[in-house]
Amino acid sequence: MSGPLVDPSIAINAYNTTRSIGNNVQSDTSTNKAGGPSFAEYLKDSVEESIDTLRTSEEMSAKAVTGEADVTEVVQAVTNAELTLQTVVSIRDRMVSAYQEILRMPI
Repeated sequence: MSGPLVDPSIAINAYNTTRSIGNNVQSDTSTNKAGGPSFAEYLKDSVEESIDTLRTSEEMSAKAVTGEADVTEVVQAVTNAELTLQTVVSIRDRMVSAYQEILRMPI
């Protein structure tokens, strides 16, 4: 296998589509009847927090290359990013499993 497994343009299009869907969420759906955030709002906040964690790790890694960051800070940022990525992958796997289970249900 010499080429990439996934075409990057497909991933970029999926990301842009997902982001545009998130931007179209109506403000009246941001709270449910119990007064808390809706599932869509909670999911959006969680994804934004995950992206921020990964960006912070990337910035700290770049600072480490230039010698501007302490090794301890870099290790902590990379560990946080790794934990976040593992969590996201785990949630994705569970969602795919649930979807497959729904598809197997008799109609």
